[in-house]
Amino acid sequence: MSNPTRLGQLDLNLLTLFDALLREQSVTRAAEAVGVTQSAVSHALNRLRDFFDDPLFVKAPEGMVPTRKAEALKPAVVDIVAAIRQRILSEAAFDPATSHRIFTLCMTDMGELVFLPPLLNQFRALAPRCRVRTLQVPSEQIEGLLSSGEADLALGSIRTAPEGLYRQRLFMHLLVTIVSARNRQVGEQLTLQQFEQMPHVAVSLAGRPGDAYDSALEEQGIKRTIFLATPHFLTVPLLLEQQPDLIATVPLELANVFQRYGTVRVVQPPVELAPYALNQHWHPRFHHDPAVVWIRELVKKTFEGYPDHAARKGEAQLRQDVRR
Repeated sequence: MSNPTRLGQLDLNLLTLFDALLREQSVTRAAEAVGVTQSAVSHALNRLRDFFDDPLFVKAPEGMVPTRKAEALKPAVVDIVAAIRQRILSEAAFDPATSHRIFTLCMTDMGELVFLPPLLNQFRALAPRCRVRTLQVPSEQIEGLLSSGEADLALGSIRTAPEGLYRQRLFMHLLVTIVSARNRQVGEQLTLQQFEQMPHVAVSLAGRPGDAYDSALEEQGIKRTIFLATPHFLTVPLLLEQQPDLIATVPLELANVFQRYGTVRVVQPPVELAPYALNQHWHPRFHHDPAVVWIRELVKKTFEGYPDHAARKGEAQLRQDVRR
């Protein structure tokens, strides 16, 4: 039988900080995630240690590592904190103008470069006290992050997203090929033979060619040589600048950003590639959470300027640029 006096020593704030320490494994980052001072987290950790009669977290080179008891408590703590967010806090109204909430978004470095700036403009206007954090993780970890509440949304073209997640289309991507501005082998047109023989840089969050964002090329029977698979979009123009014989196929919006810096130029792939969807994903546990409802509606509204017709417009512009 539980001891009511002992239960009263464990308030919800302690569990919230316990959850943050489990996720962040750092007093500093846990304080930032919850919106309190580092001393408040340290004080809470001392109370938790007294309550459980265990160090719970010990210093290690990789951060504050949970002890065996903390690992054993983790599923219960995560479930309790998630239940509080879903069943109790979800009943409270969310006011973006006054909230100090931290929103966590899973996205690639491409998302940070192309899509995060317009979203932050909306945040600063509508939710000036809120903060935004981004995570770049392999797709197989996304469901767990959304389920635990560590992340609010996942944005991107997640080809292997779990079926249990909610999904909403934001807009359609076009894929184009970029070559170094110093590349003299490729003219205004890229032949299929050139495309198959030239060494490619493929972007994959898992770093594996088979999981690449441009894997639609293989689905069309194209046999290309992938020289490098990388999880980072932003390294691609630098690699092409240093190795002018390399080529890459990337989303049009990103290619336009790269092209503005003068290191690459955009050409059409030798075969027509169907546009693919950029979506936002969230977990059913937080479907009715007012803050999550607000952020996903904001994301949807922000990218109303990138609908399907924008993809067609971008394709027409690309063809015009190639003819020049």
